[in-house]
Amino acid sequence: MSESLVWFRRDLRVGDLPTLSAAGERALGLFVLDDRLLGPSGGPRRDFLYRSLSALDQQLGGRLLVVRGDPVEVVPMIAKAVGAQEVHVSADYGPYGRERDAAVAEHVDLVATGSPYAVAPGRVTKDDGSPYKVFTPWFKRWLDHGWRGPAGTGADTLDWIDPDDVGGRGRRVRIPAPDAPGPEAGEVAAHERWREFCDDDLLRYDDERDRPDLDTTSRMSVYLKFGNIHPRTMLADLARRRSRGAEQYRRQVAWRDFYADILFQRPDSARRNYDTKFDAIRHDAGRDADALFAAWCEGRTGYPIVDAGMRQLVAEGWMHNRVRMIVASFLVKDLHLPWWRGARFFMQHLVDGDLASNQHGWQWTAGSGTDASPYFRVFNPTGQGEKFDPTGDYVRRWVPELRGIGGKAVHTLKDARPENYPEQIVDHAEERREALARYGELS
Repeated sequence: MSESLVWFRRDLRVGDLPTLSAAGERALGLFVLDDRLLGPSGGPRRDFLYRSLSALDQQLGGRLLVVRGDPVEVVPMIAKAVGAQEVHVSADYGPYGRERDAAVAEHVDLVATGSPYAVAPGRVTKDDGSPYKVFTPWFKRWLDHGWRGPAGTGADTLDWIDPDDVGGRGRRVRIPAPDAPGPEAGEVAAHERWREFCDDDLLRYDDERDRPDLDTTSRMSVYLKFGNIHPRTMLADLARRRSRGAEQYRRQVAWRDFYADILFQRPDSARRNYDTKFDAIRHDAGRDADALFAAWCEGRTGYPIVDAGMRQLVAEGWMHNRVRMIVASFLVKDLHLPWWRGARFFMQHLVDGDLASNQHGWQWTAGSGTDASPYFRVFNPTGQGEKFDPTGDYVRRWVPELRGIGGKAVHTLKDARPENYPEQIVDHAEERREALARYGELS
């Protein structure tokens, strides 16, 4: 019986994992703690990773080998120790992942089966083979393309090798313990959360998805980030439910695939403007800009919905998607700071921080991304709060200084601004005019 190596990365599960079917009959399960990925990750994301690894290790009967090091050195070494002819993975389409996998493939036979997406990046193209740049036509083609059904795999698909039986196995490490409380991780938790959302909130998703006060969104993004569940499993469930909520949720799954496709086509867009004409836009800099950025990070801008969102981010490692757009617009268009400063702060704190979705979500708001007509969209933080947090409950939940103010008056503070709550750090109307003037300078 030939041995193989299953190298887990963004696929920390055993169900619906075609990699396992491709790996033969007997394999060693491996995860590499890579400092190039761990370093930029904030505490919440690292903690969720450790929880996911512990859950996967339990599913494999305690036979997951976890090591720390450079995968280019570690993976070939362990493959040799096992006597593995092949190393099996789910394909990685991110900039670093592609570079890393190409380097590993110089030393071992790296076999990629499947990906973290319903439709792998690069598959959805125009008739002439060129990539799409706008979501709506891409989405129509994505629906036409379709996707495979869930793969019928599980922990018993393979005979898992006990790492203790492998000589020369490298620097085996214990799975680190999380530093702080956080959401339950792993495949079982992902499926439980998905079933709960489908049963309780999916039907109302189209109507309530923009309401942070109701807290009825799925919170599945973190499980997708770490591959505790595959999107095609979710899409199969959605196909059996006929509702506007199911249709809208399918569209959100498509956005995730779309942004991965954009990053695959343009790896430079992780750090630079997708639309290069935005390279010329004027940003504020200096100590005043740094002070404004600090106020934004700490949730003390004087705009209640912005402050609530930023405080939720730091406290929970998560923020409602509508609020993400509001706080991003405020940073870029009210404070005139570059989107990548905010994107970096998000990636440091988000438990579900995903490079493609985060960077291109920020660029969508900044106007430098794939949206067709974005630059004149400047969110009014007060109006957004009144519309999407009409009861004021979301703000009061995260800004205790304002808990004595009832209803939507918590957004305007017309009658009284508590002494312990800051004044507005900028005037929105004035900064909106300034933002539009700066965008108007672009050729």
